[in-house]
Amino acid sequence: MTNELWTLARGVEAAVREVGAKLAARRSTEPLTARTLEEAGARFAELDGPAAAELRQRLTALHPRAGWVPEELDGSVPAEGEWWLCDATDGAVQYLLGHPHWAVTAVLVRDGAAVLAVVHAPELDGGRTYRAVLGGGAELDGRPIAPLERELAITVAATSQPPRVAGDPVALRRAGDSLSAMAGAVLAVRNLGPTALQVAQVASGHLALFWEYGRDAGNLLPGALIASEAGAAVTDAAGAAWTAGADSFLAAAPGLHARALEVLRTVG
Repeated sequence: MTNELWTLARGVEAAVREVGAKLAARRSTEPLTARTLEEAGARFAELDGPAAAELRQRLTALHPRAGWVPEELDGSVPAEGEWWLCDATDGAVQYLLGHPHWAVTAVLVRDGAAVLAVVHAPELDGGRTYRAVLGGGAELDGRPIAPLERELAITVAATSQPPRVAGDPVALRRAGDSLSAMAGAVLAVRNLGPTALQVAQVASGHLALFWEYGRDAGNLLPGALIASEAGAAVTDAAGAAWTAGADSFLAAAPGLHARALEVLRTVG
């Protein structure tokens, strides 16, 4: 089964790389001049719509028995069956502003858990691609990766918020409280763009840890698989095994995980 998934992962990588190249090329030839939220939304739909349609077409051809997670599920995933959960332009704000921290993501979910994930950042360091399959490890640009152990005090940690965190007052408060707590424990805290990419960067040691409050399965699933397959500890903020339905998330190098949990447990 692992070999079958790796074969599929190579096809998925080709698809996301092609979609990413087209998005990057189109932005470079058509400057983004939106000045209002309405203009930005319209411009994003113009660019993202065709890219999302192409990604869906190519992945359906690769693995037609998998369905597509309905938009009305808002990023959550069905508990049974095989499903594609993808984002042609993960990190829309960064993409629209001309920053390189955006990605094309694709994850195959089987019975509620990710079994294959690809995260491709077309404009980051000339293009970086993470991929992983369940039980088969994780890679960056075709090479095996692992988290980097270091003291918490000299680490760069990252965080983000789910798209609709403003509607979850508990998650919103915890996000603010945890930011204050973590900022006092690490060298620096950053929000570098799309959640999936940041979690994947924990897997490769570019970041020491990533945490988040609120339900955000659609954005967390790709990076969570990559991080866990690379050897990172992936849990919720209380230390329990992370699942797609969890209301918090923490990925960290194994040697840092316990200390990061101590910091987050100060958040009520």
